[in-house]
Order: sequence, then C-alpha cells, then structure tokens
Amino acid sequence: MFDWWKELSGFFVFELFGVQKESAMGEALHFFLYDTVKIFILLIAIIFMVSFLRTYFNTEKVRVYLQGKSEFSGNVLAALFGIITPFCTCSAIPLFLGFMQARIPVGITFSFLISAPLNNEIAIAMLFTLFGIKITALYIGLGLFIAIVGGYAMGKMKNLEQYILIPVKPIEGELEDVEIKLSVKQRAKEAMEYSKDIFGKIYLYVMAGVGIGAFIHGYVPSDFIAAYAGGDAWYTVPLAVAMGIPMYSNAAGVMPLVEVLTDKGMLLGTALAFMMSVTALSLPEAMILKRILHTKLIAIFFAIVGFGIVAVGYLFNAIL
Repeated sequence: MFDWWKELSGFFVFELFGVQKESAMGEALHFFLYDTVKIFILLIAIIFMVSFLRTYFNTEKVRVYLQGKSEFSGNVLAALFGIITPFCTCSAIPLFLGFMQARIPVGITFSFLISAPLNNEIAIAMLFTLFGIKITALYIGLGLFIAIVGGYAMGKMKNLEQYILIPVKPIEGELEDVEIKLSVKQRAKEAMEYSKDIFGKIYLYVMAGVGIGAFIHGYVPSDFIAAYAGGDAWYTVPLAVAMGIPMYSNAAGVMPLVEVLTDKGMLLGTALAFMMSVTALSLPEAMILKRILHTKLIAIFFAIVGFGIVAVGYLFNAIL
C-alpha cells in the first residue's frame, strides 16, 4: 500500500539530502520520514471514517441499554463499546464518569475504561496494517478478555463505591433514548472537526514515537535488543510492562516502537505487553484518576489490568 512512499522517501533521504544509504543516520532518517507520513495518512483516513460512523451512534442509547443489565452481560457490552470510543484512557474518563452518574455498576464501568485504550480503532487498524489479520484478531480477543474479566472481578469486590471520591449524583428520572437527526453533510462536518481535534492532540506523540523508533532502528544493534529483551526469559514480559507504565502515549504513538522492537528481535508478546501498559496503565492516567478515585481503587485497577497484560504477553509468546 505504501511502497510508492517508501521509494519516494528513500529518494528524498538518500538522493536529495545526500545521506549515505547504509549508514545509521540514513536508516534512521528514512524510517522517520517514511513511518511518520505513513502513519499520518492512516490516522487521518481512519479517524475521519470512524468519526463519521460514530455520528450514527448515540452514547445515551448505550447508557440506557446498560442500565439494569446483569453484571457479566454488562461487562461484555461495555468492553465492546470501548472499541469505538476515543484513543486513550484520559479521553475516555468523561464517559466513565457519565456511566457512574447513570448508576451503572462499578465493575461494568471499569470494563469500559480498560477496553477503551486497549481496543480502540486506531490500534486495531495499525495492528492489521503491520502484523495482519491473525495477530489483530488475537489481540482484540485477548484485549476484550482482559476488560471483561477485569471489570467482572472488580464488580465482585465489596463496597468499591466507597472509594469513588466525587459525589455521583444520579440522573433524575429515566434516561431517555434520544434520537439525533443529522444530514450527511452535517455528519461529515462534525467528523472533520473531531478528526482535526484528535489529530492535533496526538500528532506530537506519533512523531515522538516514530523518532524513538527511528533511533532504535538506526543506532541500536539487533544483538543488543535480542540479548536484553528479545529472549524468552520469564522476566522480559513483566519488565516490559514495568517500563511502559512511566510513559504516556496512545496506540498510534507507541505502535511504531512495537514495529521496530519486533524487527530487532523482541518477541511479539513482550512488545505488545509494553504497548498495552503504555496505553492502558500510565502514571499520568493515575494522576487524573486520583482526582476521582481513591488510591486503593486505582491500585486494584492497575493490579488487575497489569496481571492481565502480563498473562497476554506470555500467551502471545507461547503460541506465536
């Protein structure tokens, strides 16, 4: 799909800029230019397409539908809903709060909060582009499993509501199933505005991720990655998760690192565990959640999700 740009970007770097083709600098610059433009094209197209389709999907209907559902079915539906929501945990928090105001059980709301960053449409589209349908389908299935089981486990714990710090005022009366009627032109305009807003928030993360990936691609020897993070030693997966938590990015920003690390010899499960920890567990996320949740509840959330991510990393490494 992007062979034309690979050739053209190579011409810019090696012919126009005069950088030596097989040098570390040349490899890094070519990777940065090629991957940045490729990811930007994918992001703009995918964000607009999904944003347009999302205008037909009413969040209020989801809240109405989830009210009164049994815990397990509610966990499943909330996890599935997370696939079509914004691109990181921090942007999913407002919907998380809305679910709590609708008196949707805590475990179900956490299934949504776990699923939203792990299984968002950008991660799915980029995984499919980089690794194909088999890896993407397995990732979606395991990401949903973490969200469903993690939220269900939290729902079974007693009195978690006491650790919600903000006053949750229930919405008076029944939630209404409001019908939103927009013309195709209005939907396209709304999708374009949303796409601009999202792209403006994430493009620097993408460039930073590609930049780090370009440096690793050009300057870090494959033997180094293979020796310290590329093997099947038991500690590689939890180490990757621990390394990802202090970082903060979305799937679009960290995916280039996954591509480079796997090219350099890191096992795919280890690399995906790193990506999951960056997107679903991060210190900035904890700081935002600290304003609305007690530290104990945040710790429970991080522990359950972290355990699930480590298990997924081991499983990927074992079967692939």
